[in-house]
Amino acid sequence: MRRRFATLALSCVHREYPNKVAHVLVSDSDAKPPRQLTPAFYGCFDWHSAVHGHWLLARLARIDTSLAAECRQALAKSFTKEKLLNEVEYIDSDQRQSFERPYGLAWFLQLATELDEWEQEEKDNADEIHQWRENIRPLETLIVRRLSSWLPKLSYPVRSGEHSQTAFALGFSLDYARRMNNTVFAQLIEQRSLVFFSSDKNYPFNYEPSGEDFLSAGLAEADLMRRVMNKNPQDFVQWFNEFLSTEILPASLEPPSIADPTDPKLIHLAGLCISRAWMLDGIIDALSFDTEQNNRRDQLFELSKRNAETGLTAIDESNYEGGHWL
Repeated sequence: MRRRFATLALSCVHREYPNKVAHVLVSDSDAKPPRQLTPAFYGCFDWHSAVHGHWLLARLARIDTSLAAECRQALAKSFTKEKLLNEVEYIDSDQRQSFERPYGLAWFLQLATELDEWEQEEKDNADEIHQWRENIRPLETLIVRRLSSWLPKLSYPVRSGEHSQTAFALGFSLDYARRMNNTVFAQLIEQRSLVFFSSDKNYPFNYEPSGEDFLSAGLAEADLMRRVMNKNPQDFVQWFNEFLSTEILPASLEPPSIADPTDPKLIHLAGLCISRAWMLDGIIDALSFDTEQNNRRDQLFELSKRNAETGLTAIDESNYEGGHWL
């Protein structure tokens, strides 16, 4: 499985076309190919997929020595100081204040977290990883500043099942803030999360999924709140039991039918299965200390397993519509 995922990421992080550029042109001079606009993250069809493709390569290089050399070679090609400063120059524009916000920005913070953890534990070739870590800092600083200025102005959470969703991005951002001991950023995320979600009860899971979802708004919210409430796990148990109050899990959380995996939007449902599985795993872990939750945990575990199997089965190396991001 690791080799399969490495092959997918390696084949697309520097593949420029096809490409969907989320690009605001300010003048004729902005009409450039992707490799010139965002020279570190121009592959994988779009910017956010390129970012999490690089995250995947960093994770695989960190945990699997058999894949490390080729993954590191690809990372070294992208993570040069010059390329990453060009990324900053592109994104740091008044006309691009909402660029990849929040989904792509949150994935970049996940990448920063991965590199930070890798740098701390690496014994061999640590200098290279340290240099990558330093090279991404200017873009990292810009992204934290941008999210920090945006979040207090977000009056309501976005509860979609796609890139605009609030809960998913806040989960990754909180992981990052805690890893970096950025107390101010972490407290902002925690405070806004409680404002947005702490009063939610009886979430209508039967309204999910929408036909092009790759995230569950409900599960992402729960996955965020188990992070926010981690200092007192019983608070999360109480919140979750009111949030998902039915003893029988909603049938709508079963793996969906993927009618056409070659359709770039319909294949989102495969991603929904995969993201459901990892969110459920986080929720299960947060419930693990309370033996009264054993039956619910067992149900959630089986649900996670079914979704993971469906999502992973749908990944097809010959189908770039899904392969560039799944």
